[in-house]
Amino acid sequence: MAQRSHHEDPERYLFVDRALVYNPATQADWTAKKLVWVPSERHGFEAASIQEERGDEVMVELIENGKKALVNKDDIQKMNPPKFSKVEDMAELTCLNEASVLHNLKDRYYSGLIYTYSGLFCVVINPYKNLPIYAEQIIDMYRGKKRHEMPPHIYAISESAYRSMLQDREDQSILCTGESGAGKTENTKKVIQYLAHVASSHKGRKDHNIPLESPKPVKHQSGTSMLYGELERQLLQANPILESFGNAKTVKNDNSSRFGKFIRINFDVTGYIVGANIETYLLEKSRAIRQAKEERTFHIFYQLLCGAGEHLKSDLLLEGFNNYRFLSNGYVPIPGQQEKDNFQETMEAMHIMGFSHEEILSMLKVASSALQFGNIVFKKERNTDQASMPDNTAAQKLCHLLGMNVMEFTRAILTPRIKVGRDYVQKAQTKEQADFAIEALAKATYERLFRWLVHRINKALDRTKRQGASFIGILDIAGFEIFELNSFEQLCINYTNEKLQQLFNHTMFILEQEEYQREGIEWNFIDFGLDLQPCIDLIERPANPPGVLALLDEECWFPKATDKTFVEKLSQEQGTHSKFQKPRQLKDKADFCIIHYAGKVDYKADEWLLKNMDPLNDNVATLLHQSLDKFVAELWKDVDRIVGLDQVAGMNETAFGAAYKTKKGMFRTVGQLYKESLAKLMATLRNTNPNFVRCIIPNHEKRAGKLDPHLVLDQLRCNGVLEGIRICRQGFPNRIVFQEFRQRYEILTPNSIPKGFMDGKQACERMIHSLELDSNLFRIGQSKIFFRAGVLAHLEEERDLKITDIIILFQAVCRGYLARKAFLRKQQQLSALKVLQRNCAAYLKLRHWQWWRLFTKVKPLLQVTRQEEELLSKEDELTKVKEKHVKVEADLTAMARKNQQIIEEKNILAEQLQAETELFVEAEEMRVRLANKKQELEEILHDLEARVEEEEERNQQMQNEKKKMQQHIQDLEEQLDEEEGARQKLQLEKVTAEAKIKKVEEEILMLEDQNSKLSKEKKLYEDRLSEFASQLAEEEEKAKSLSKVKNKQEMMITDLEERLKKEEKTRQELEKSKRKLDGETTDLQDQIAELQQQIEELKIQLVKKEEELQAALARGDEEIVQKNNAIKLIRELQVQISELQEDLESEKGARNKADKQKRDLSEELEALKTELEDTLDTTAAQQELRSKREQEVAELKKAIEEETKAHEVQIQDIRQRHSTALEELSEQLEQAKRHKGNLEKSKQGLENDNKEMAGEVKSLQHAKAESEHKRKKLESHVQELQLKFVESEKAKAEFSDKSHKLQNELDNVSGLLEEAEKKAVKLTKDTANLESALQDAQELLQEETRQKLNLSSRIRQLEEEKNNLQEQQEEDEELKKSLEKQLAILQIQLTDAKKKVDEDVTTIDGLEEAKRKLLKDVEALTQRFEEKTVAFDKMEKTKNRLQQELDDLLVDLDHQRQIVSNLEKKQKKFDQMLAEEKNISARYAEERDRAEAEAREKETKTLLLTRALDEALEAKEELERHNKQLRAEMEDLMSSKDDVGKNVHELEKSKRALEQQVDEMRTQLEELEDELQATEDAKLRLEVNMQAMKAQFDRDLQARDEQNEEKKRMLVKQVRELEAELEDERKQRAQAVAMRKKLEMDLKDLEAQIEASNKSRDEAIKQLRRLQAQMKDYQRELEEARVSRDEIFAQSKENEKKLKSLEAEILQLHEELAASERTRRHAEQERDELADEIANSTSGKSALLDEKRRLEARIVQLEEELEEEQSNMELLNDRFRKTTMQVETLNSELASERSTGQKSENARQQLERQNKELKAKLQELEGSVKSKFKSTISALESKIAQLEEQLEQEAKERATANKLVRRTEKKLKEVYMQIEDERRHADQYKEQVEKSNSRMKQLKRQLEEAEEESTRANAARRKLQRELDDTTETAEAMNREVNTLKSRLRRTGPGLTFTTSRAGRRALQLEGTALELSDDDVDSKGGGDVNESVNQAQ
Repeated sequence: MAQRSHHEDPERYLFVDRALVYNPATQADWTAKKLVWVPSERHGFEAASIQEERGDEVMVELIENGKKALVNKDDIQKMNPPKFSKVEDMAELTCLNEASVLHNLKDRYYSGLIYTYSGLFCVVINPYKNLPIYAEQIIDMYRGKKRHEMPPHIYAISESAYRSMLQDREDQSILCTGESGAGKTENTKKVIQYLAHVASSHKGRKDHNIPLESPKPVKHQSGTSMLYGELERQLLQANPILESFGNAKTVKNDNSSRFGKFIRINFDVTGYIVGANIETYLLEKSRAIRQAKEERTFHIFYQLLCGAGEHLKSDLLLEGFNNYRFLSNGYVPIPGQQEKDNFQETMEAMHIMGFSHEEILSMLKVASSALQFGNIVFKKERNTDQASMPDNTAAQKLCHLLGMNVMEFTRAILTPRIKVGRDYVQKAQTKEQADFAIEALAKATYERLFRWLVHRINKALDRTKRQGASFIGILDIAGFEIFELNSFEQLCINYTNEKLQQLFNHTMFILEQEEYQREGIEWNFIDFGLDLQPCIDLIERPANPPGVLALLDEECWFPKATDKTFVEKLSQEQGTHSKFQKPRQLKDKADFCIIHYAGKVDYKADEWLLKNMDPLNDNVATLLHQSLDKFVAELWKDVDRIVGLDQVAGMNETAFGAAYKTKKGMFRTVGQLYKESLAKLMATLRNTNPNFVRCIIPNHEKRAGKLDPHLVLDQLRCNGVLEGIRICRQGFPNRIVFQEFRQRYEILTPNSIPKGFMDGKQACERMIHSLELDSNLFRIGQSKIFFRAGVLAHLEEERDLKITDIIILFQAVCRGYLARKAFLRKQQQLSALKVLQRNCAAYLKLRHWQWWRLFTKVKPLLQVTRQEEELLSKEDELTKVKEKHVKVEADLTAMARKNQQIIEEKNILAEQLQAETELFVEAEEMRVRLANKKQELEEILHDLEARVEEEEERNQQMQNEKKKMQQHIQDLEEQLDEEEGARQKLQLEKVTAEAKIKKVEEEILMLEDQNSKLSKEKKLYEDRLSEFASQLAEEEEKAKSLSKVKNKQEMMITDLEERLKKEEKTRQELEKSKRKLDGETTDLQDQIAELQQQIEELKIQLVKKEEELQAALARGDEEIVQKNNAIKLIRELQVQISELQEDLESEKGARNKADKQKRDLSEELEALKTELEDTLDTTAAQQELRSKREQEVAELKKAIEEETKAHEVQIQDIRQRHSTALEELSEQLEQAKRHKGNLEKSKQGLENDNKEMAGEVKSLQHAKAESEHKRKKLESHVQELQLKFVESEKAKAEFSDKSHKLQNELDNVSGLLEEAEKKAVKLTKDTANLESALQDAQELLQEETRQKLNLSSRIRQLEEEKNNLQEQQEEDEELKKSLEKQLAILQIQLTDAKKKVDEDVTTIDGLEEAKRKLLKDVEALTQRFEEKTVAFDKMEKTKNRLQQELDDLLVDLDHQRQIVSNLEKKQKKFDQMLAEEKNISARYAEERDRAEAEAREKETKTLLLTRALDEALEAKEELERHNKQLRAEMEDLMSSKDDVGKNVHELEKSKRALEQQVDEMRTQLEELEDELQATEDAKLRLEVNMQAMKAQFDRDLQARDEQNEEKKRMLVKQVRELEAELEDERKQRAQAVAMRKKLEMDLKDLEAQIEASNKSRDEAIKQLRRLQAQMKDYQRELEEARVSRDEIFAQSKENEKKLKSLEAEILQLHEELAASERTRRHAEQERDELADEIANSTSGKSALLDEKRRLEARIVQLEEELEEEQSNMELLNDRFRKTTMQVETLNSELASERSTGQKSENARQQLERQNKELKAKLQELEGSVKSKFKSTISALESKIAQLEEQLEQEAKERATANKLVRRTEKKLKEVYMQIEDERRHADQYKEQVEKSNSRMKQLKRQLEEAEEESTRANAARRKLQRELDDTTETAEAMNREVNTLKSRLRRTGPGLTFTTSRAGRRALQLEGTALELSDDDVDSKGGGDVNESVNQAQ
């Protein structure tokens, strides 16, 4: 991912084009087609639209090719609305499913957007090309921005981590995981690059010499040079070095990191980088010796072979690529890479990191030697399997490089020395073993080189002195890996990813919880981190039962262990674990399977033990450790911690099994080390705020722009992204702010929010209420509203449907408006055409009229006609004037505005001027003040200088006085010497007194030895008898009285025995303390000398003190006299006092150290156990142990004899020196305490002075003292204060240095005083210290006088104690005598018991037969148990299936509820539509009535018009006739010209008149024709309107019918769906009932089993009560144990509320049973071995026979106990099955049972304590028993260890059985809960069924009503249809009548008179005017005029 080119726009690869996302066409397409995702083999998922549903299957049509397919409903996944396309955070997706996540990532990837958020994750897909998104300007773009402000990027993650670290003072971590080649390392580099750029403290310097990182074509990186400091440079250069030594080419990736790393970058308070540290994990070292095809080993080998010069090649003995066996594929080049250049870059990076030339050369030598290892060739000798090395040239090269001797190396490889016992043996190696050793050494050498390199880099990065306040850690580790077969490395990687995923789940839900709490939402917190805990426990659990790693470590300890035994033990221990699966078939390649969160992983356990132990040839390792090359020796310095090859050989050859024991403490397995490092890493990560980056590889072809869906889905699953989405779905993943929700979805609830202001929360609540959403689907917070997944998509669908309805309505309204507007325009055009026609006709008539011509010529001459022109001109002038006026006004306002601005600016400038003047005045005043302050400071400085001079003078005086004080001290020392001489005389007198005590002590010692021997033997017998007292009830009843006395005697004897040991220990401790005190006294004397040297300054006070001293000395002399007198009195008493005093002190010391000794003994016991376990594995180990034991016992015997001799001498010396040494030590201790107090006082004085010197330093010290709880914050505060202090007081740098030194001097007072002498500034402090020291010296003298006075009182007390001790001694002597008598009685009883034990040996055979029967019974029981487990697994599966079905039913129920709510909404809408339909039908009825009325009116009009037409036609005919008559008359007149000549003028007049009449008649005719045409047009218009109305009405009715039919179909379909769902629910309910019956049957079976287990449990309780009755006597004697028992009882009472006590009781019984089973087996082995040893040792003495009988008795007891415990186990197994179902009835009995269980627990603890005491006694006996029985003792000890091992194994088995019991109990409880839940669900289903039935009835009623309404509407429609038919018929009749009228009008001629014609003309003119006004007004008015005119004409 590197920078591509400078010309490309980087924003194209960061930002989404929102215009494409918010495309309304895609939104409409999504809404219309009901798009969903269906599975596809090629694309993963394909888009499809739902066509129809067929039960459980759905018919879909694929969008891509239009094919149809049947898909199961469960396989369909919802599609998100287009609004969510290419969303930056996938957590915002409303439909969170795999298909949506994959589609979003795919869309973004194809658009060049490689980064996407998924909640807390940042998902990165490798682009396989260079992108320009890592340049410096991009870093600046992201710098200082919040995560949500910028698009997703690795820089955004880094920035948020950096800002969180600075603001919250909390450490951060960035976790990069993914497959190889996904881009983890490159993203890690980008994080480091970003942090180095942002947090660099050297931004001003740009270094161009930094080499760019080598461009890797596979991964993305940038090569921009940026500004860095030296540390940042080194941090960036650490990466090329690590890549060279830790990266390699694989099939998937050319630069694959073959190790995990955690880079920790430290920052100071200001955010600058102050250092770094790198930790590495799981280097793939096997790559150094072999590689797969087309893969390479680590880069450094290729770089070295290509890039090294000739001189370097000769130094390193380098050869060609093909000459090295470890380079499996020879030279494999990487495209685009030059090895030589890379080698130079690596070398340059090493120089930048500060590597010396010698270090680099040494590293390269080791790398060359790793290759040379592979060239050593071994051959098999002919006659033997032994390996030989025919050619040792490669070995010589190797030894030259590593600094070894060739001969020693070949000997170590071919015939290594192996330790057998105490001797070393040379063992020849086979060819395979030698090859294996060479490869292991090569791997180990390279691994150690890599570890050293990382350590060296860390050393270079951590050299800064600045302290880091916080850090950012970057984890680059391999992601989850699932191969076909997985090995140990994959287990470690997957284990790490399980832990990281658990951390993510925990972090995610903590953030979710905080969000919910912040918003005030009630939500039950689910810690999904616990989901992964079972799998983690399976891997890492240490015990009960042990996990995979623990079992692997355990198997590594056993010599005969193999991978097969490990797998068998693993399946045995973890076979029942829920996350563990065994191979189903024998032919399976996998050995076992673990179910991880990412899927099921098969593991093959080949060579796991070798990989875990990582064995090496320790002979060669020691040679490497002793190498002449210092570097190699440094690499192999921890040679004592390796696992030798001889230990591995012991796994197959028992002869050398003892080699395991050699390095038991040092042996650490790979699994243990990795587990510890992972635990540290997880602890670090838990203390940080994590940021998650998931890298994904899009394809394996390394092609850009290609994405393999299945590959990406697998990685999403492995990376935990889908897991995170699954968790997210449990909560409320979609959240939206109130304002946005209201703005977007208010359209769905138009009338819910009233007008005016309303709070956002209230508005949202109202909207939600009106939306009628289920309360489980949403939560309303303080600022947001939260939704479940999928709810927003549903709301989006509703919104789209609503918007489409609104748009359709809007379009209809717009189209109607446009149509009406066009219609009006047409009407206006029609009327205008008619007016134009009329005016044209009028013009045609007038154009030839002379008067009109005259009028047209005269009109322009008139003044009136010009008025309009003048008005227009005036208006133009007025507009121009107005425009000018407006311009002037605008200019005026602009000028006024400018004027106002200028005035404001002037005022502002005036204010600024005034402020500047005030500031100037203040600055002047400040300057004056500063000058005054400067003068004051100068004066203070002069005063300080004067004080310094005075102090120097005083110092000189003090030096003089110091010399005088030294002389005085010498005098005092002489006096002390005299007193010491007097004390020595007293000691000599004490020696003579102690000599008398020796004889008494010797006698006591003899008695003590005898008593100790007898008591040890007695205690062994008694403890063994008491250990199994439950089987020997009769013997214990007889021995009760004896045991009480015995216990008392034992206590006395043990006390006497322990005194010797305690005296030795106290002597050693006293010697140690004396040495310590001598050292302390010398130190204190030195300090006193220093203090006395400083005292000389106080001469005046010293004179007074000397006088007081002389008086005190006089008093001391008097007291010495008194002391001598007292000593004379004491001499007589000291003989007894000294011994008793020693006893008292030893007892006190014993009390104080009892706990310590207990712990030591327990640790020794455990060590012995581990040693015994190690030794018991093989016969060779046993022989070695026996020989060792014999030698050790002989040495111990010699040592004991020597110690007894030395002990006697030491006791004499100790008793001589004891009293004097004690007194001296007590005095010295008191003096030391006083000196310590004086030193503390001086320390306080120094602290006070220090506070006076530097107040700020004191505040820092207080802050440091209080920083234990809040370290980080206070450290940052301290650093800030220090920075401020340094900046503010640079002049006082010397004082600050001294104050820092004072802080160190507080810890080391002597060092502080030495520094104080050198520094004149501290003289004032020294004087105060000297004064306090002088006062302390005075107090010392006073205390010495007080001590002398106290001595006399102490002597009196000692006298009293002596008398008491004498009385106690007398009582002890009496007790000893009684003990001797009782011992004799006990010995007689023991002989009787031995005889009985001998008789009991015969019963062993019968017990063995019983044992065999019991074993058979146990096998039968195990078979039954396995059958039950199988049945239980089936039950679990059915339960899971039922749970899934129940979840599905719940989801369906929610879906049904939504459907019901939608149906209710649709019903409401339907009701509204019905109401609207009714309104519309009513409106249509009214319109129909109006139309009928209009039709009637128009019919009347047509009738009237027809009449008028008839009359007009008749008038026309009359006029024509009249015209003809007039023409005839004219002709007559013309003919009779002569007669009429006289009247020519009159005739002309009459002619003109007639012509005028003719013209008028013509105009009238034309007007009549126009009127007729108008009426015809009106009629046509009426017909068209009627047809349009009829068609519209038909269409409306048809639409109504279709809508009603569609609604009816929808309702019927919904009814059918509801019926089908009801039927499904009935079927499911029937299935649930059947399952419930099955579960009830299983429960009955379980109840029967539980009843049987209850019976057995009662019997076990009876036996327990018997045992408790027998243990009561012992419990009475244990008074100290009663307190603990009461506490345990109180705990048990508290635990009664819970039901776990029963499980604890069963667990205890199981453990006891397992322990007894192990002891039984152990006893059988002991018996067999003892029988063999008895046959061999016929010449044994009585002591051996006694030992044998005792052991046989113990065996009998163990076997009897075993039988009883086995019977108890059988009973318990039966009883346990019954207890689980009777928990409710047993609650009342739990109290008594718990008390009995507690008693048995106490008894078991007592038995364990006795067992421990027995073991201690056994160890003591080993030293005292004679040499003849050493071999038998060692064998017995080994047998005891074997028994203990078996005990532990059986305890583990019992724990597993117990765990199974608890699981079954849990599962039964879950079954109970499930049944109750099913009952509840069944009741709920019944209620829902009843509701749905009632709802069905309502819907049916509504259907019937709707059908009735539709029938009524149909009837109304038919009625309207009939009426329309009638109107059409009437219209046709009218048409016919009009036609007849027209024909008549044409036929008739002019037959009217002149008057009638004029009347008709007037009438027609009136009608013409009416018609001219408006074409639509063909109404009654026009008709009336016509009628009137007709009537007038008539």
